Formats: sequence, C-alpha cells, structure tokens
Amino acid sequence: MALLILDVGSSSVRALLLDDALAMIPNAIARRSIVFDYTSAGGASIAVDALRATLEACIDDLLQRFAHLPIEAVGMATFVGNLCGVDAHNTPITPLLTYADTRALDEALQLRQALDENAIHQRTGCPLTSAYWPSQLRWMQSAHALEVAQVARWQDIATTCYRTWFGHDVPCSLSVASWGGLLNRQSATWDAAWLADLGVESSQLPTLADYDAVQLGLSAAYAARWPSLADVPFYLAVGDGATANLGTGGDHPELLVLTVGTTAALRIVTPTLPNPLPSGLWSYRVDQARHLTGGATTEGGNVFAWASSSFGLDAAQIEAALSASMPDSHGLTVLPLFAGERSPNYRADAVGTIHGLRLSTRPVDIAQAALESVALRLANIAALLPRPAQVLAGGGALAASPAWAQIMADALNLPLCRVDAPEVTARGVGALISGQRVKIACGEVLQPRPEAIERLAAARARQTQLYERLYGVGFGFGVL
Repeated sequence: MALLILDVGSSSVRALLLDDALAMIPNAIARRSIVFDYTSAGGASIAVDALRATLEACIDDLLQRFAHLPIEAVGMATFVGNLCGVDAHNTPITPLLTYADTRALDEALQLRQALDENAIHQRTGCPLTSAYWPSQLRWMQSAHALEVAQVARWQDIATTCYRTWFGHDVPCSLSVASWGGLLNRQSATWDAAWLADLGVESSQLPTLADYDAVQLGLSAAYAARWPSLADVPFYLAVGDGATANLGTGGDHPELLVLTVGTTAALRIVTPTLPNPLPSGLWSYRVDQARHLTGGATTEGGNVFAWASSSFGLDAAQIEAALSASMPDSHGLTVLPLFAGERSPNYRADAVGTIHGLRLSTRPVDIAQAALESVALRLANIAALLPRPAQVLAGGGALAASPAWAQIMADALNLPLCRVDAPEVTARGVGALISGQRVKIACGEVLQPRPEAIERLAAARARQTQLYERLYGVGFGFGVL
C-alpha cells in the first residue's frame, strides 16, 4: 500500500508515492515544471486549466508506471495565496492570481487607509498586502468588472481541481483558507466584516472543513481515467508551509523551522491561537487544532546568487570567505531588500542598500555582509516568536553552504539542526493524513559561537538603525 501525494509548488508540480513509513518509494515521482505569467505591470498568474492539466499529467504518469501498487489515500499540498474566479459549472473565468502578483498594491493601500489594519490583522492573521485575497478581489472588481460579473465562486486551485475530479462542490480546507486573508482565525469561518467590506457573499466562497473531510468517488470520467483511485479517499489540500514544518519534524512549539531556498521563512506550530498576534507576523492554520505562525522574507538564496553573479565569485570562494572571517568584520551594513520587503514591515517599495563602502572593500566583503544581513533579517522575525529550544533548518541554499548555516545559528543565538531529508512537503502531507510524526533527520547541530553572537547583535542594531532612517518604523508604515 502507498500514499499518493500531490505537491503543487510555485516552480513545479509533483506526484509521488510514499510507503507506510513515509519514505519515498524509489523512482515513484513524476514532475513537471510550471512558470507563472509575469508582466511588467506586476502580474504573476497562471492559467487554471493549464495548471490542473499539468498536475493530472503527473498523476497519469505515476499511475501508469506503478499500476501494480495499491493506493491507500491521496493527499495534497499547494503553494498558497492563490485565487481564481469560476462560473457555476466550475469553468475558470479568471487566471489563477498568485501571492507574487502585485497589481493590487494600490487597492491594498486604499484598504489600509479606509479600515483598521491592526484589527484586520488580529482577526485574520494576515497583513493587508497585495498577496492576499481582499486586495486582489478589490483589484479584480475595479480592473476586470466584466469578468467579475460572470464569477459564481472565488476559490483556490486545489478546490478547483477537486470540484473537477469529483463533479460536485468540495470544501476548502481551513489550512488553505487561512492563507487567503479572509478567514477569521478565532471562529474558523469566513470573516463577515471582510465580506461586507468587499461586497462578497459567503455563497461565493467554498464551504470550509478540516483537511480530513475526505472526498470519495471520482466522477465517471476521472474514475475511467484513474480506476485505481476511483474509491480512494482524497484528503483536502493543505498549505505547503504547514506541511513543510510537519515534514521536517517541526510539529510543536519547541522547534522553530527555518527554510532558506530562493527566499526564506521562519515558522512555528502551536496548539493555541497566538493572541494577540505580534505585528509583523502572520498566523495560518495547520488544521483545526494547530496554528502556524511566522514570517517570510523576499531574500534568501537569491542574495547568494546575486553576490555570486555580480562579483564573479563561485560558491567555493564565498564559502571560504565565510569560513575564514569572523562575522561583521567588513564594516558594512546591508539591507538585502532587493525584491522589496515582506516580514516584518511589508514594504514593497524597499530596496537593497549597502552602507559603509570604502576603497579597501573587496567583493568577498560585500558577499559576506549581504549573506549575514539575511540572517539578521531572520533574527528580527525570530525575536517576535516564542523562543524555541532548537531551530530545524532546511532548504537548498543552506544545504549548499555550511558556513552560512553557522551564521544563521549565530544570528538567531540558537542551536541549529541541519535537516537532511528529501521532499519534506510531501512527507508532511503523508504525516498529516496517516497520523504519524516525522522523525527529525538531523545531520549536524551547529551551536552559536559566543563572539559571533555579540558581533552579529551589533550588526543587527546598525541594520535596524539604517532601516529606520530610510523607511521609518512600525508594522504597516508607509507604502506597501
């Protein structure tokens, strides 16, 4: 018996099989790349039917190659912060807007000025930015009124797929709904105040349920296409950030999960609702019983890539510089906001800044300062979260640089366990639907170095001062 896991990411779609111990079955994976449609106006969308067809092709491929293997259950994780409008027959009217779409910046600013942003943040757990449904709905209502008039239901990609496959209405999970910014995090219902402000009826949104509201009985067309899944339970989709925590082993408050890929995030799972929620953090749902709180940055491995390409440094040169030098030995203060700012102040107009350049400054100094600055930004987020016993760290960027991982441990002033485990998102889905816990695969524990802690604390203070001089202070300050 095997678990079929569907993983809809922002760069690829995967279908894979896990065994009863949540280990990947050898070669049991089908993968297809996807690309958002980026526009000069800030668009970041993808055609709904094309994305669904890509996922279905992965399922076709996997089931054909492993037709002999019975499937016990199907689970799903998706990139979250996605929205599309469909008609009464579930036919897409709009493209799928993604969290990276910034065309609703003006609408988000207007909503900030008209409404009590802090009250909204406490009710929904989401800051008021262009990444969430309220701003995107307001933008759609203004910019695409004709299309909006044809929309019968606003929903996410997972709900759209399930409605197609089962041929009837399917709930949206609390986890996925919580990433949209319209879920009241205390009542676990669509937020009535938001619906009134946006002029949206609750009937225009999916019903809500926990992830274990399983769906059985594929429609005739899909039962014929996937006979081995015809009567297999499909669990509702869950946000990929939540399943990444579970798949890493970070499923309780003593463990903070750090993921550094192209961008970065810090997340912690708690059994109680963070109340009040600190400004600058978001709070989503894992499921009915657990909450996922944290913050994300636009900077991560993309800063490593920038330093490498800009100065002609290969990874080995950067690694050697990080290993040989004490932190903050370059005299530079960096704001690594090359793609704007997410947590904690959500300023899309923020830009990268390097202060302290001298004729003696070398390219490797700038590279070191830039990578340290990412760790300092993450330390700002960690300071708003409950202090854990340990950090579980994963992601391709940290896996490629042990020296950068050590700097993270120093900046956070916490032991950092470098987790070496493949497909943590899929394993997290498997853990959720099977009721298992993932054993932490800790390859190395890095202890913070006392001298480095002190030096990076001073660097963080300078970084904060530079930020305040350029942008002011406080959650929600200024332009989005």
